[in-house]
Amino acid sequence: MTGGSSRLPPLAGDPLDLLPLVFARPADALAGARAVLSASPSPHDASVAHQVIGIWQRDFGDLVVAIGHLRQARALAAKSGFPNREADVLATLGAALIHAGRTRQGMAALEAAVERGSGVTGARVLFRRGYAWWVLGGHREALDDLRRAIPTLRRAQDTIWTARALTLRATVHLAMGSVERAEADFVAAEQLWDTTDQEHDKADAVESRGLAAFRSGDLPAALHLFDEAASRYEALGTPMFVLHIRRCGVLLAAGLAREALEEADAATEQLNRMGGQTTRSAELLLIAARAAIAAGEPHAAIARASTAIRLFSSQRRDWWQAHARLVLVQARFAAGQVSGRSVRDAAEVAVRLAELRSPEAVQASLLAGRTALALGWEADAERHLAAAARTRARGPAFARVDGWVAQALRAAAAGRTRGVLDACRRGLDLLDEHRMTLGASELRARATAQGAELAVLAQRATLAGGSPRRFLGWSERWRATVLAVPPTRPPDDPELLRDVTAFREISSRVETARPGGAPVPALEREQRRLEKEIRARTLRTRSAGGFDGHRFDAGPLLDGLGDGWLIEIVAVDGELHVVLCGRGRVRRFAAGQLADAAIDADHARAGLRRIAYGGSEGRLPVLEAGGRRLQESLLGPAVRHLGDGPVVVVPPGRLHGVPWALLPVLGERVLSVSPSASAWLRARRIEPSPSTERVVLVRGPGLATGGAEVPLLAARYGEATVLESGTAVAPAVLAALDGSRLAHIAAHGTFRSDSPMFSSLRMDDGPLTVHDLERLHSAPYRIVLSSCDSGRLQPVGANELLGLATALLPLGTAGIVASSSPVDDEAVVPLMLALHEGLRRGLSMAEALRDARLAMPGDDLNRATGWSFSAIGGA
Repeated sequence: MTGGSSRLPPLAGDPLDLLPLVFARPADALAGARAVLSASPSPHDASVAHQVIGIWQRDFGDLVVAIGHLRQARALAAKSGFPNREADVLATLGAALIHAGRTRQGMAALEAAVERGSGVTGARVLFRRGYAWWVLGGHREALDDLRRAIPTLRRAQDTIWTARALTLRATVHLAMGSVERAEADFVAAEQLWDTTDQEHDKADAVESRGLAAFRSGDLPAALHLFDEAASRYEALGTPMFVLHIRRCGVLLAAGLAREALEEADAATEQLNRMGGQTTRSAELLLIAARAAIAAGEPHAAIARASTAIRLFSSQRRDWWQAHARLVLVQARFAAGQVSGRSVRDAAEVAVRLAELRSPEAVQASLLAGRTALALGWEADAERHLAAAARTRARGPAFARVDGWVAQALRAAAAGRTRGVLDACRRGLDLLDEHRMTLGASELRARATAQGAELAVLAQRATLAGGSPRRFLGWSERWRATVLAVPPTRPPDDPELLRDVTAFREISSRVETARPGGAPVPALEREQRRLEKEIRARTLRTRSAGGFDGHRFDAGPLLDGLGDGWLIEIVAVDGELHVVLCGRGRVRRFAAGQLADAAIDADHARAGLRRIAYGGSEGRLPVLEAGGRRLQESLLGPAVRHLGDGPVVVVPPGRLHGVPWALLPVLGERVLSVSPSASAWLRARRIEPSPSTERVVLVRGPGLATGGAEVPLLAARYGEATVLESGTAVAPAVLAALDGSRLAHIAAHGTFRSDSPMFSSLRMDDGPLTVHDLERLHSAPYRIVLSSCDSGRLQPVGANELLGLATALLPLGTAGIVASSSPVDDEAVVPLMLALHEGLRRGLSMAEALRDARLAMPGDDLNRATGWSFSAIGGA
């Protein structure tokens, strides 16, 4: 931390003027300090120059080099005969030693600085000792030093240091859970920063406001502010390790664990490479351990958390060490290491975190309760869970959910079904409240992971109660909830539109260059950069409206089914349960294992893929046998109770890609698939726009048949809008699709399991992605996607799905026909022609697809092509 006035000084003049420059114009400050040293300076001026270089090296370069310069600065300051000069350098040296992990030496230097400093310099020294206490986790001590420093700084009208002190006090308040106090200090600090040219400090203020937004539960605002702070730091050339740590925390809260882990590991590597602050290295290891748990890598989390504990211990950072111990016991629990010692460790961490006034004490109590339950220690479990449950009434919505989980676990242990369901309902309602602050459908989907345990607890309770209707209701409560509300359309942001257009152009160039063997690493790097920027802009979109809850009533469903059936397949603790709805009844049947069904489904898709690529010889009997196995594991005894009539299948997210028509009992039926029963009902109620009968036909480039069905369909539909041969560019396609009654797109599809929102259809000018489709005001009432993988969806969160189809359903599309596996382009043409013939006769999508499938020749290729397509929705 530096000294100085509120406005930037010129480079020439008093060397003390260089100090406020370090975080405003760091390169200029460094050059100025070197110039001072080259001019035979006095001990006083030389101490200032070495201090400037030490600060620059501490925060921008090598910490060991920084400490060397600061020790020289301290020796020169002692020679100068100015106690305040020595106090100022000692304070800077103390902070550097703290960041190097030399806590005892650092605090000794800061104590000496406090003894020597007086007046405004003494207040600045107190601020820096408060900063050191914050780094060490001594929050009460930090507040004591700031309480003494701030009045002196205010009386002296020391704008920069007053703003710094207020920012630090706000950050400490946040760590102690006092969000309101923190926000008041942030506002006061920002008003002061507006009067200065301290660009680094302004960036730090933006970052701090992002942290406050996160702690209050506003993830889009946090992401936006962190992105803005990062841009400012990049312009200054400032390392951003604290920002990385904080941003990883937001990514974890948003369900983006893999991204958080990758960012934390990359920042750690960069920090170690530059010889940076070991305090930050320990903090990065801690957030990486948290991310590894969430990403399903508990053993990696154990390794990182153990290393972090050792570092925090050597640095004498008890607050941080307690939090690292919490992550370690969480990782061990996730790895299946459950013992009496686990309960004791979690309980001890809970006590210590409560003493430190950490908001995360609830997680330790919850973990102790879970572990005790796993061991059958009911009294211990009740004690720990009761402590965790007390937090369900305080804090932002997503933070209170842990309290309701604890309350539900208490009720389940006591056998109180009503108590379990009440706690689950309240917890899920809170998560709905939180999710509806998120505008991006990806964040909404991933945020449901936090409610997965509550949903399962409710399902277990209703299974034990024996009511199929209640079991169905709770299975629907946390399934495909993202589809219940349209995503917030991205704003008409010129920069976003520019990036989307550039991404499409670069992707097209990459696609063109690859077949010719041309090297494209530069293009691919730019493609990845644009993809990252588009996604970042989308994730920070705020919600446009609220949500009135998600309640399910089986009555309207049974009425809407008429003579048909709905089969909802539910996975609870790895076991499949079939809820059969129809003819006025809801019944439940136990079926097979989720893992076995997933393996059989993968084998079936692999068989369809081989046939599509010309490997059909002898494969059909194998496929049919696989269909029989799938039927047994997925439907079990429910098959014997399934009467005649159309069928709607609602699978769990992991099984959405099953080729359902391959199952013998479903092969010749009118069959549709839906992400949830509620989504099917909503689709049934959608009415096509009376203002348009527009039919849109799109033919993309590079198809083996050239999209041969499109000109034939154009002749049949007469006045259809046809986009092809250079006119099938994304802007024109989106404009034509918006509000159309029926659309047919023959284009290569690419499914991105790593980033499903970038799944795409290939247009003449490049990929048309899910991000593009979400910008539609009104999706087509019906749409046929005849390309490979166009119906594939990625399960995320808790039974949520992302992909091309789920982008369209909440926007008003009532029916989709798409494939869940690769298909042969030539075999698709007659299937599509037959499908449209049925649609023109007034059939629903499911009816038309059934008739088209049955009209195909009986050879392996045509049968496999028919099995690869599904009707999704209710029209």
